[in-house]
Formats: sequence, C-alpha cells, structure tokens
Amino acid sequence: MNENVNPFELAGGLSRHVVLSIGGMTCATCAGRVEKVLDALPGVVARVNLAREKADVDFDPSRVEPAMLARAVEGAGYEVAHETRELAISGMNCASCGGRVERALAGVPGVVNASVNLASDRATVEAIAGGLRPADLVEAVRQAGYSAELLTGDAERERQIATAEESRLSREGGHVIAACTLAAPLLLPMLGVPLPAWFQFALATPVQFVLGWRFYVSAFKALRARAGNMDLLVSLGTSAAYFYSLYMMFAGATAVRGDHLYFEAAAVVIALVRLGKWLEARAKRSTTAALRALMSLRPERARVERAGGEIEVPITDLAVGDIVVVRPGERLPADGNVLFGESEVDESLLTGESLPVAKAVGDKVTGGSINGSGLLRVETRAVGEESLLARIIRLVEAAQVKKAPVQRLVDRIAAVFVPIVLAIASMSFLLWWLVAGDFGSGVIAAVSVMVIACPCALGLATPTALMVGTGVAAKAGILIRDAQALEQARGIDTVVLDKTGTLTEGKPEVTEVVPHGVDERRLLALVAAAQAGSEHPIARAVLAKADGIEPPLEKLPLGEFRARAGLGVLARVGGQEIAVGNRKLLEAQGVPTAALEGKAAALEAKGHTVMWAGLSTAEPRLIGIIALADRVKPSAAACVRRLQESGIATILMTGDNERTAKAAAAALGIEHVLAGMLPADKAAEVERLEGEGRHVAMVGDGVNDAPALAAADVGIAMGSGADVAIETAGIALMRGDPILVPDAILVARATYAKIRQGLFWAFVYNLIGLPLAASGHMSPMLAGAAMALSSVSVVANALLLRRWAPAGEMRSRRHEPESREAARLAEYR
Repeated sequence: MNENVNPFELAGGLSRHVVLSIGGMTCATCAGRVEKVLDALPGVVARVNLAREKADVDFDPSRVEPAMLARAVEGAGYEVAHETRELAISGMNCASCGGRVERALAGVPGVVNASVNLASDRATVEAIAGGLRPADLVEAVRQAGYSAELLTGDAERERQIATAEESRLSREGGHVIAACTLAAPLLLPMLGVPLPAWFQFALATPVQFVLGWRFYVSAFKALRARAGNMDLLVSLGTSAAYFYSLYMMFAGATAVRGDHLYFEAAAVVIALVRLGKWLEARAKRSTTAALRALMSLRPERARVERAGGEIEVPITDLAVGDIVVVRPGERLPADGNVLFGESEVDESLLTGESLPVAKAVGDKVTGGSINGSGLLRVETRAVGEESLLARIIRLVEAAQVKKAPVQRLVDRIAAVFVPIVLAIASMSFLLWWLVAGDFGSGVIAAVSVMVIACPCALGLATPTALMVGTGVAAKAGILIRDAQALEQARGIDTVVLDKTGTLTEGKPEVTEVVPHGVDERRLLALVAAAQAGSEHPIARAVLAKADGIEPPLEKLPLGEFRARAGLGVLARVGGQEIAVGNRKLLEAQGVPTAALEGKAAALEAKGHTVMWAGLSTAEPRLIGIIALADRVKPSAAACVRRLQESGIATILMTGDNERTAKAAAAALGIEHVLAGMLPADKAAEVERLEGEGRHVAMVGDGVNDAPALAAADVGIAMGSGADVAIETAGIALMRGDPILVPDAILVARATYAKIRQGLFWAFVYNLIGLPLAASGHMSPMLAGAAMALSSVSVVANALLLRRWAPAGEMRSRRHEPESREAARLAEYR
C-alpha cells in the first residue's frame, strides 16, 4: 500500500475504485511486485489478492487513468484482462461522424481501443476489465452530439432496436416525399414557367427549416464538439442560397427567373440529400442480410422432457443435459447428440451444405438447423452463447466491426475533410466576388462546393463491402475472423495443405496387420490397449479393428500413457513397456525396424500409413506393423487443381512418412511434398516460405497444425477439426470440404476488389466534383444529386457481392466447366 496516500481521503469522494484481473502471478512475490508498481503511481492505493488474481485499486482520477494502471502492471511482466462492449449509435451521417464518435469513446477512462462501423451504426469498445463504467460510454457519445445504447446481447432488446430503425426509415420516407413535393415546383422556372418570388419563398421555407431542421441540429452538435461533418456543409450551403435569395427578394428583386433567386437551389438540395440518405440507409440495411438470416435461426422456445412429460420453455431456460424433443419441420434449439430417432437435418445456413444430412442415434446435431421428416430426442451439449450458432454469429459480427487496414487512411482523410472543403468554398466565393466581380456566382459556387463534397462515400466504401463479403462467405460456410485475414487472403500465392483430415477423410481403416515374433491377436491386443488413451484418428481405427475381432481379444490393463506429439505413444500395458508410432519413435526407443522395412516400404508405396509397434524391454524388440488407409476426400483433387490453375503453388506437408505422402500427393497432383514433419517443423517451414517473400496460407484441422496455422499469413482451419485449430486460424471452414479453400480466397479477393472500387470512385468523385463546383460549372442542384448518388452507388456496388456463390453452386447454375473457375479466381487477384 502506498504510504504517501491516505486511503480515507481517497474514499471521501475524490477517488475511483477498480478491480483489475491480473494474469501471470504465480507466487506471493508476484503479488507484492504488482502491488509495488501500482502503489508507485501518484494517488494510487492497491491491494493485490493472489488467490483471486485480482487487484483492488483506489486512485485519484485527476492524476491517474485506468490505462496507466494497466500499463504499469504489463510493464512489470503481467497481464491485465480486457473486456469488450458494443453500442448502437444514432445520428451518424458520414465518416467524419464516425471519427468523432471514435475519439469521444477513446477519451473515456479505461478505454484501450474504440472502433466505429458507419455501415452498421455500431461502435465496439475494448477496455480494461473492471476499469470501465458503461454509463461513461453513453455519456461520451451524447457529449459528441449523438445518442447511444449499450448492447447487452438481449435478443428481445435488439429486436426492439431493429423495429425502431424500421419505423425511423418509414418516417424518413414520408419526409422525403414531402420535401420532393415542395421542392419540385421550384424547378419550373428552369423550364420557362415563371413563379412569383413570394411563392418560391413559401415553398422553400418549410423545406429549409422544417424538413431541413435535422441538418441544423446535427451541425450545431458538431460545432459544439469543435468538429465538422456533412450536415454542417449542407446547412451552410443551403442557408447561404436561401438567405441570399431572401435578401434579393426584400431588396426589390421582382424577376421570377431562377437566375435571380436561388430558393430552388436550397430546397432541391435538401430534398435530394434526404432522398440519398434514405436510399443509403435502406441499402446499408441490406448489407447485414446474411447476419440477420443467421440470427433468425435461433428459435425462441424449446420442448423439453421434464417430470415425465413435455413442456415448452423459453430458449434461455435450456441447460446442458436437458432432453429436448424436436418434431418434423422444427428448428433444433441447441447443440447436442441424438438419443432417439432418425431424420435428415438441413444445415445449409450454418455450413453451406445444400443437401440435408442424415442423423441417427449418437450423431451430433447443431442448434438452428431444421429437422426433416423424423422425430428426434436430443440431449443438449451446448446452449446459449456456447452453441455453434452463437459462436458463428459472434465471429461474423466481429469480422464486420473490425476495420480493414486501408480504412485507417480513409479515417485520417475524413478527419480533415470538412475544414478543407470549407476552405475551398471560401476561396471560390472570394475569387468570384473579388476577382470576377460577381457576388451571386460566388455564392452559388461556394454552395455547390459545400454540397457536392461529402465524406460519406469514403466512409462507406470499406465497411459495406466488408459486411456483405463476410456475410455471403458465412452463408457458404466460410467464416472470416477479421478484416486483416481477408486482406491477407487476397494476396495468397502459396497454400500449404495438411494431409490427414484436410485432404483425406480423417477416418483411416486398418488394411493389414503384420506381426513379428508374436501372433496377430497378441499384437492387436497390445497396440489397442496402448492406444486406449488416445483420441487420434489412427488410434480410433486400431481400436475399431480390435473390437471387431472374434473371439474377443484379451483386455490388457493400461498402467501408464504418454503421447509424443508427431511421433506416437509410450505406454505400460500388462506390465510391459510398449512404443506405438512411427519409425522415429521406435528408433528413439532403440527398437530395430530392419526386419519389416521391406514390407513397410511396399505398403507405403501404395499410400498406406504404417504404424510400428515395439517393446521397450532390456533388449528392445519389434513386435509388428499395422497398415492403415485413409480415403481422399472427393473434392480434394478439384481443390488442388483450382489452386494451381489460378497460379497458387500447393505444398503437401504431413507428419506421415515420405513414401505414403508422395503416393497421396501423386494422386492429387501435388508436386512439392514435405513428410515426417513435427508440429514445430511445420511452423518453421511456413516461416521459411514467408522469409522467401511468399504469402502463405496454411490449411489444417488438428492440434498439431495449430502452430503452423498461427505462423502463416492466413490460417485456414477445417470445421471438422479440433477447436484449437479453429480458434488459431484467421479463416474457419464450417464443413470439411477442401473445395472451400479456393472459395475462401475467391471471396476474399472479390470483397477486396469491391473495397478498392468503392474507394476509387469515392476519391475520383471528389477530385472531379470539387473543381467543377468551384469553377461554376456545376449548379447546387446537380451537386446535391451527385452527392446523393455517390453514397448510394458505393453501397449498391458493394451489394453486388451478394451475387457471389461458391464454385460448386456456380457450376450448377451456369453449367460451366471447372477450368473456368480458375479464371474467375484469378480475376480478383
């Protein structure tokens, strides 16, 4: 405890209290060290509890921020837990708005990072766990001129927010109709139909100050926050045109031609801007269609067996171990295992698999999928936020919220965009007035500059394409973890493929048993007993073979078991030390293998995997080999072919022996083979390839692939594999189909192409539009129409990604040969 600080003074209302979760403390010395570094900060009193791994901290907020507490702990070599909060933001209109909200949130004590998605009107805040008050986030957004609501994961509240948004869009549509109705007659003078000045004034005034009032409110909030936004530009520009026309009217102007009064410029611009924002809002809503489709899979109620009968309960009341009854046509309420019944289950929205999957007793089922024609009784294994559907939704939401690296440049431009535009508008006005001597043309040029310049298109280009791209990918069974993974995937030129479980089914079967010095039954009994503690697919194959032997084999007791990653297992079976695995393991145990090398070579040349078994006695001896074969997945060859035809190098990397690996590679058309690779070897090889300047994707499914998945530029995990592999990878495939690998690269390239197109047109639009407006070659009405069109066109272009479909689906639609797919893949490079 800091002796220079009086805790009673801190408690008197001048202090704040936080509880930090500390990771990495292993002893009392660690706790003392953490307490010491915290107490060293001015105005801090800390008490560290080693058992709870918590630090209770009182601090003076005028002298110390929570972020400083975290940095002090991390500087001492420990970890501080972080938490993530999400908010729904209302009132944002352009990229400048998003930047202002980000800065406001980032200024809240305890916040580490804040990110705003303009396309979804959501903000994600990362903060120090225990050091953040949610009310401070909402207040910070309000002070910046917007409104916010903390999202708690309550499905009912989120539905209410969505309904309120629909109502707002409906009201906005009515306002657009009213603005267009009042503004349309003001265009008649341009067609030679004169209108009295008072009539123009009467039509323009309600448009300017009733239907356009929202622009003034937003502009005032921006100025109060010492910032600028699109609404500030619109309100300044239309006000200049309106009040100049009002001055001219009261100054005695009686001409009713549009070149004397500019009421139509102000009214039509407001009508067009409101129309554009309404169309943009509707288009933005379409970008989240895939995510809303996933959310709609969650049923609200479940039928549960309790007290000898069936009752309906809210889905939130389900618990692990409950028995749920699912009738034909109903959605499964949770993940689980089938206890009774047979049926077909439609998992298309979860995995992208278009055909129903047969399910029987013992099979796993996924919540959100649709039951077919049979009645199922299911024991729940994962409910609520732990279910596969909830995890998919979280991954998609996280990918859509995170910013692509290119967006950082856009944010920097948006931050200075409004001041630069105001400077250009002022210069245009002064040059027209002072140099050309035309005050009226100067006003109109300045109005046109302020109206046409809009950072909205810049702000929308990246998030809209990202949201649509990740959404359609998820619909196809491809989960892209974040924008960085997507950006890296588009540039992949080398794909490293694991063999077992990735290109093969991962369900090997025993094809031959070759004993040496023992009989076949004894060999199988020893190996099966040794493998009883393993979850490896090869171990399961041997156990299945042993269980099928008649009469049944002797059950030998397993006394000790040690797994050796990439090598095999060492076990004590019936009092004997046995080694079961590859050659390297037996050689390390001193077991000679020469007696069966010829037989093993012949089996490996046929593509079989050979498992060696030996006794580690005083005189180690070989007791036999067991050959296994794993079927290649039907789409594996097509996956390799599509990658190679698109210019992507393919490498097979496996822990299997060289002869088996080369036989499998030859069948698939892969030239480069790396065999006998341990997990660390795989990661080192990936790093070596990256060191050569290659952009590498690693595709795997097992625990032993996790280091290589993490080392690669992009890790692609097969959804049928281990959780650690899926958690490590940047892209997860929800079904174990290799053809999704080139599909993942394709959708990444297509999405990034849309991002580049959107940014290109947004920049070009401003680069061309601003000079035309400043030089007087563009009227305010045309400028308003162009501004509205810019945002809508960027969103509409991103929505074209919704037409993307996986290669197999495209072929079935268009009857195209596979050779055409590679051209389409290369198109997005």
